Amino acid sequence: MTETAPSDAAEPRRGRPRWVAVAVWVLVLGLLALLGFGLIRRQQGPVGVGSRMPPFTLTTFDGATIASTDLQGKVVLVNFWASWCKPCEQEAAELEQAYELFKDDGVVFLGVDYVDTETEARAYLARFGITYPNGPDLRTSISQAFRIRGVPESYVFRPDGTIDSVQIGPYESLQAIVDAIEAARSGG
Repeated sequence: MTETAPSDAAEPRRGRPRWVAVAVWVLVLGLLALLGFGLIRRQQGPVGVGSRMPPFTLTTFDGATIASTDLQGKVVLVNFWASWCKPCEQEAAELEQAYELFKDDGVVFLGVDYVDTETEARAYLARFGITYPNGPDLRTSISQAFRIRGVPESYVFRPDGTIDSVQIGPYESLQAIVDAIEAARSGG
């Protein structure tokens, strides 16, 4: 028998370079870590009393930009609402009344419109005569920072930037809003 030199076709083919496999595994593990982080964050529930104000920037329907860093040293009420939310309607007039009571005392009211259209949101604001700053929650970034569960939800912050009270669902009365603001002003 004569020996023949092995041909190139008979050699086993080498797979992809090792770095490709490593890169794929790093990508898969990174995506799993990101998913896990998101699930953990989702299970934490909304930010609670004593928590710091999450960082955010709200661009109002009037084009003004309000950053959470600009609110330091003030009592702040942040209200998440939507034009399609019937319970939001129950507190809309009282929130405006409270704003009128406190606007000259340095208390800041901010409305964050959640998953809505601008046309419907503006109609809602006009219908209830709401004059405090309101803006859309673009890409739901603000509601994600607060980890809200629905609307309406309101957060009242002390001047030091910590949450003094959280209202899940509508405020029951103007007095409930006034009490929440007064408690935040006095430090809880």
